[in-house]
Formats: sequence, C-alpha cells, structure tokens
Amino acid sequence: MSSFLSPFRALREPGVLRQDVLASLVVFLVALPLCVGVAVASGVPAELGLVTGIVGGLVVGCLPGSALQVSGPAAGLTVLVFEAVQEFGLGMLGAIVLLTGALQIALGLLRCGRWFRAISVSVVQGMLAGIGLVLILGQLYTMAGAEQPRSGIDKFAGLPGLLADVLSDTASLTAAAVGLGTIAMLVLWPKLPAAAARTVPAPLAAVALATAVVAGFGLDVANVTVRGLVDAVQPPGLGDLAGLGGVAVLGTVLAFTLIASAESLFSAAAVDRMHDGPRTHYDKELVAQGVGNTVCGVLGALPMTAVIVRSSANVRAGARTPLSRILHGAWLLLFAVLLPTALGIIPLAALAGVLVHAGCKLIPFKEIVPLARAHRGEALVLATTAIAIVVTNMFEGVVLGLVLAVVKSAWETSHVHVDVRELPGGRQIVTLTGNATFLRLPRILETLEALPKDRPIELDLTVVRHLDHACRTALENWALRHNDSGTEAVRMRLPQGSADPAAEPAEEPERAEARAHG
Repeated sequence: MSSFLSPFRALREPGVLRQDVLASLVVFLVALPLCVGVAVASGVPAELGLVTGIVGGLVVGCLPGSALQVSGPAAGLTVLVFEAVQEFGLGMLGAIVLLTGALQIALGLLRCGRWFRAISVSVVQGMLAGIGLVLILGQLYTMAGAEQPRSGIDKFAGLPGLLADVLSDTASLTAAAVGLGTIAMLVLWPKLPAAAARTVPAPLAAVALATAVVAGFGLDVANVTVRGLVDAVQPPGLGDLAGLGGVAVLGTVLAFTLIASAESLFSAAAVDRMHDGPRTHYDKELVAQGVGNTVCGVLGALPMTAVIVRSSANVRAGARTPLSRILHGAWLLLFAVLLPTALGIIPLAALAGVLVHAGCKLIPFKEIVPLARAHRGEALVLATTAIAIVVTNMFEGVVLGLVLAVVKSAWETSHVHVDVRELPGGRQIVTLTGNATFLRLPRILETLEALPKDRPIELDLTVVRHLDHACRTALENWALRHNDSGTEAVRMRLPQGSADPAAEPAEEPERAEARAHG
C-alpha cells in the first residue's frame, strides 16, 4: 500500500494539488480531439476512442510504472486497427485487444519490459515513419470526403484521381479546404504568443475553429456520427473469443503487442528525460499497459499505448504526481456522459487534418539525413521498414525491419581480417583475426583460393575471437583440397580449446618461423 501511495506524497507540498488539477485539464483538452480522431480514422465509433482514453486515465493512471506518462488511443496503432477491423470485423477487435493485454501482463510479470529497449531505434523510427505514411495517405481521402482504398499501394496510386475529384466536385473541394485549414492552424498555432498557445492546445483550437467555420457558414461537410457511449460499447462474444485461434488473428495480436509495448516503453524513456521525478519501472509499466488493454478489450474499445503528445503536455503543464493523468480520464468521462452530442458537430475533414498533421510528426524528417550520413546501414533499416509497411502491412513490415536489423548487426560484428605473409623459405603464413563467421566466408575463401598451390601454407586461427562451425568446416575442406599432390599439405592452427585431432596443434609464431627456416 505504501508503494502505491508513494507517488502521491508530493501532494502534501503547497501548490502541488493545484498544479496537478490544472495539468489534468490541459491533458484533457489535448486528448479530446485526438481520442475522437484516432477512433474515426480506425474505422470505429468515435465514442470508443473516448472509452480508451478514460481507461488510460482512470485505470492505468492508478497503476505503478511511470508516474507522469499518459495513456490512450494512439495514432501509431491507427493503421493496424483499421486493417484489423476491415479484415475481422468490429466485434473481433475487443477479443484481439483483450489477448494483447493478457500478453503484455505476462511479459511484464516475466520481467521482459527491459528487453523492449533492445529493439533497434531504426526499426522503431521506420515503424513510426511507415505508420505516418499510411496514415497520411488514408486521411487525405477522408479529408476530401472520399472512401480510402485498403492497401498502401492503392492509396498512393489513387492520389491523382483523388486530386481530380477534389478539383471537379464542390463538396469534395469544401471538405478538403476545411482539412487544409485545420492543418494550417496546427502549423501556425505554436508560432502565436506563448500565453495564447499554452492556454489552448493546438489540436483543440484547430478543431474548434473548423467546427465554428463549418457551422457559421453552413458548409455541406460530413460530421462525426454519434451513437452514444453505452451503445458504442460492445464486449466481445464467445464467438469472437473462439476466433482468437486463427493464424491471421494471432499475427495481428503479436503486432499489437509488439508495437503497443515498444511505443509505450520508448515513450516512457522520453518522458523520463523531461522531468526530475521518479524514473519508470519498465516491467511494472508493461503490466499497467496490459491491464489497461485487457479492460479496453472487455469493453470492445481501441487498444491503448502511452502517448508522447499527452505525456509531454502533462509534464510541461507542471504535473508532479499521477493525479493529473487520473483526473484527465475523469474529465473525459464527464464529457462523454454530459456532452455526447457535442461530438456530432465536429467535421470529419477537421479530424482528418489533425491526423495528417500527426502522421507528418511520426516521420523523423530531421533525423533521416544525419542518420544516412553517419550510419548508412541504420538509414537502410529505417527506410526498408517504412516502405515495407506501406507496401505490405504493419506486421510484415516490422518483422522485416527486425530481421534486417539483426542481419546488419551480425554482419557488422563479424569483421575479419586476412593477413598473408611469406617467410624466407617460401612458406606462406595466413593469419585470421576478428570474428570468422559464415557471413564472411566468401571473402575469406576468395583470398585463400588465390594462394599458390605449390608452396607450403600455414593457416593460423589462434587469434580469432570467434570461429563458428560453418566457417571452420569450410576452412578444413579448403585445407584438405588446396595444395597439389606433390606439395606439403596445408597446416591449420586452431584457437585454444577447439583443437581437432586431425589438425596441427597450435604453436608459438616464433617456433613456426624457426621450423620453417629449418
């Protein structure tokens, strides 16, 4: 009990309670349009985004892990949720999120939270860039009042036709103008005087202005469809839970688990750098995220992650304890219960504009060029992951990125140097240093096979840091076949502890040279 209350002890200090209440209002204002926008972009009722935000505040906010991090529906999962809803249906979404939460709890209890920090940053950035690209492409259609194609390639290929439709149709042009105006507002708002920009968050200001313009001028633009909080909540049925055994469904669950966990824990690391308070306990935070997703799954809502936009707003607003994130969930609940019809006046094009802007922020434009200059391999992993997500889907793109990152690391750590020197008697000494693995076999064998076949050769492997089985076998086969029948056989000197009865035992280089002279 004392460990649960310890993050709240700062509330005893003068002014902390007031700071946390004010911070919770700021986070609420930031979260409101994002919860609704992410839900609409995911192809689910807008109320389900609010449900996830409420659970992120009232449930996850009370659990240990990260004291100031705020959870809710995230733009980073929008594409994956949309694909899941299109493929399996809305009823199956709750079951998928429920199993995702259970897996996160298990991983946290098994103390796997820290291992998510070992995922290559390039893969994570490529994942977010790919999500951003697909999100932008999809929301451009919504912003113009058109139905978006399912695949990333079709979205990209359909852009010329979309532009032609916008220019030729008044309704599409009006909706696109509302969306572009929202994006312009989001870009310009931070450039306003600091007092105005801090008082009202940019997403709320942009959506409110777009709503006022549409209502004031009576523009014919589609608005958010309101179903009511109770009607929108649809827990998964027994048939949905039984469907979790399918291979495609399990692949989606794994993708949800990997992406939601990685995004939450990377966000926690970023939030820790923004304040001087208690540091994040990664295993406990992973359990907290799992509990939140389990509750969201039971309610049939969207999956949640920790969201850096809300978390950074929470810290900048002066929050000191978890009370601010708990209260932000309470404000979302009050809004959903008392003012549900307010959602029905929000233009879909405005929310699409918010998400196009959010998608652009997911793409690390500033980091790409310096990364390509300093680490071309990392830039290749980033670009490949992003392009694969657009061309295939989220899960396959991330898996390809992880595999490429592992191959790249294996290649870089398997550096080997082949040194060939000739002794006065004509004997050639070939020394390998570094890590001799199968990845470097082509280069090693190319050098060895170029050696003359009519001279004595010694292959010195005593200073190799690592010699894998494939490489050793290939070198032994080369040694047996290389020299002509009338020439002394190739002698191999293996590392200590790996001597083979058929191989020449290792000896000191000085003795080898003396023997060669003799």
